[in-house]
Formats: sequence, structure tokens, C-alpha cells
Amino acid sequence: MRPAEQAEGADPLREVEFALSQRWPENKLEPSLVRIEALLDILGEPQRAYPAIHITGTNGKTSTARMVEQLLNTFELRTGRYTSPHVESVTERISLDGAPISAERFVETYRDIEPYLAMVDEQQPVALSFFEVLTAMAYAAFAEAPVDVAVVEVGMGGSWDATNVIDAPVSVITPISLDHTDKLGNTTGEIAVEKSGIIKPGAVAVVAQQPLDAAQTILRRAVEVDATVAREGMEFGVRHREIAIGGQLVTLRGLSGEDYEDIFLPLHGEHQAQNAAVALAAVEAFFGVGGARGGKLDIDKVRQAFSGVSSPGRLEVVRRSPTILLDAAHNPGGAQATVAALTESFGFTKLVGVIGTSGDKDVSGFLEAFEPVLAEVVITQNSTHRRMPVDELAAVAVEIFGEDRVQVEPRLDEAIDAAVTLAEEGGDLGGCGVLVTGSVITVGEARLLLGRN
Repeated sequence: MRPAEQAEGADPLREVEFALSQRWPENKLEPSLVRIEALLDILGEPQRAYPAIHITGTNGKTSTARMVEQLLNTFELRTGRYTSPHVESVTERISLDGAPISAERFVETYRDIEPYLAMVDEQQPVALSFFEVLTAMAYAAFAEAPVDVAVVEVGMGGSWDATNVIDAPVSVITPISLDHTDKLGNTTGEIAVEKSGIIKPGAVAVVAQQPLDAAQTILRRAVEVDATVAREGMEFGVRHREIAIGGQLVTLRGLSGEDYEDIFLPLHGEHQAQNAAVALAAVEAFFGVGGARGGKLDIDKVRQAFSGVSSPGRLEVVRRSPTILLDAAHNPGGAQATVAALTESFGFTKLVGVIGTSGDKDVSGFLEAFEPVLAEVVITQNSTHRRMPVDELAAVAVEIFGEDRVQVEPRLDEAIDAAVTLAEEGGDLGGCGVLVTGSVITVGEARLLLGRN
């Protein structure tokens, strides 16, 4: 069946998804803000209708964005959140007040801007991409709502990312590590040049702990644009954390130097506690807390906000007996954080991995991070064109795990079934588990297969 025939008779959301899929995909870039600026200019610059908190980094962006959103909602602000990629449905990328935009509203927003897409395409040597159109849709939806503040996650990099047409008073840079090196640079310092490009003149830059070269690059950018810098471990940070049932109990130090104690965070891992500290500092900066003003946010509201945080596909338990975990780690830095959280929060006697990655990642580094904690791996693939072919991924896995620890199942459903069988062979049902990881797409498809909503 030809693509055009597939689109016929589809529901409106599928028709819009099909139209978007005909544009350049997210992993194909032509660095320029000209196209998105031209489109938003025609639309009346909706991105200027509200302030924003703009978030970049390598790992932790989406979790941090969701925490920022939850905090702002608890303080009774209307929010729009734009994140990527999605786990299950494209509508997840655009959220209003903490909930994904409805399919009807998503379609309406696309139809509203659709007449102007061709106008911009005709004027540019390169047509608008999938991500550029979605970014414009998000900014338009936020203005239409209207929202009090937008929480915007960068797609890739920073300076040339389509989201970087907003003038955000608060910029956030989560931990930087090596990823997309073919597009962003071969060192964390080089990657930080692109990511620090979201810091605007006079803004507050909230910066997570970074490799030295990345930190130096970020500070240079801040000085150049006269931005104020708040650094994890200096102006704010995690003061204390302990494991709790279903998550962890943390004490966070805010920008004023005061502590927020006894905060329950229903997420696992030190990296999530650090994300929480970054999110809190970003919201404090947005409200003007800290510095000469001093003070701190209402502790009861902060506790309420964090206790309600969720991050689908981030060490998410979706089944028991055996335990099945989903984690969207897709690069070595993310894998290392996941391994640390697994070791700390779960007492598996046997853990089997189901791994399906994209083809443009450091697969060797990713698998090496997981090798110490996975007894065996089932290599599979997701349904997108960006996937690494299962045979290629298996060849790398055999080099790292050895042939006797690697099984290949091209279909994800069969891979999960095989992993469950392998895990149960350990005999200790209470201590066995399955981890599905390697890609947000792989995790999203597994989530659908396992009936998690």
C-alpha cells in the first residue's frame, strides 16, 4: 500500500501526523532560525505572548521540564510545556496545565497554521522541518490558551534549535555529555558552545553540574551576555537524600541559601534528585527568589508539587512478578545514571535487558555501561527508520556481553516475552526483572504493548 493510500480514511490526528511525517525528520538538520522566524512572524509572533523557562542539556531535560511545570502549576500558574520526543503519542509534546493537548486541539492548531506553511516553504531553499512545524504549533497553542508561562525543552543543541526564538528570562542547562557528536561537537566543551546559546542577555542561567570544559564554556557565554549564573553545588543543590518506598526523600538548598526539607520525590536515582534541585532553582529564579531578595518558596507547595511528579519511561515500573522496568536512556551518560539508580533502588538478583537503539548513537558506550548489571540481553529493534538494525546491534552486543549472554528477537513483543522467560529461569521470582531500554521510541512501543497508559 502506498503512503498516500494509507493516509486516506485515517482519523484527523493520523492525517496530521502523516502530513508532518513528509517533512524533514528531527535527526536531519539545516542549522538556521530563518525558517521558524519567518513562520512565527506570519503568525504574529505568538512566542512573545508569555515568558518562558528554556531547558537544554544532554540528559534529564524532559524530567526537569515536568518538574518545573508541576511546581508552576502548584503555584497556580497556567503552563504550556513543549518537550520531545514523545513516548506514545505526538500530542504529548504539547501540554497545557500538565496534560497533553487533546487530539482535537492538536489538529485544530495544525489546521490554523497549515495555510502559512506553504508560504514559508516557497520562500526558503529548505522547507520547514517536522520539528519546526511542531515548535510553531506549540507556541501558537500556548498563546491561544493563553498560558502564564511556557516550559520549553530544546530539541537538539541550543543556538540553532527551532525553540531558540523565545526570549526566556530563565535558561536551564542540565548535565552535558557526549551525544549527537556528528552535529554538536566531539567534546563536552564544544557541545556546550551550542547549548549555551539559549542563554539570553540579562537572563538567569540555572546550570547543573558539568564537566570542566563545558562549565567554562557556559560561564564565558554568561559573561558575554551579562547573564546571572546559578550553579548546582554552589548557589543551589541537593543537601541530603535517602531511599524511600516508591522513590526518595530529599532536602534541597534553594537560591537563597535556605533548605527545603523532607521533600518526597517519587522517582529513582541521584540524577532525579539533581534534576529536582535544578527545577526548583529555575522556578525560584522565575519568581525572583534568592540574591538580594532572599526568602524561599512556600515549602508546603513545593512538597505538594514534587510528590505529584511523574516521568513516564524513566525507570518506570509497569509490571510485577517479574518486575518490568522501562527506561528511555539512549546514550552512555543516561545509561550510567540508570545503572546507578538501579543499583541503589532495586535489589535484583537477575536482571535481563531488552535493548533497541537508534543507529546514530554511541552504542558501544551505552552497552558497556549496562554490562555489569545485566545478566543477559535480548537485542531487538523498534519500528522507526532511525532504529539500528537488529543484526548490527547484536554484533556489538556480542563483543561486549559475549555470545552466550545475547539473544536476538527482532520483534519487540517477542523480545519482551523472551526476556521474561530468561529472568524467571533464575528461580527467584521476587528478585528477577526485565529492563527495556535504548530509545524513547523503544520504550514508548513497549509501554503500548504492556498496556501502560
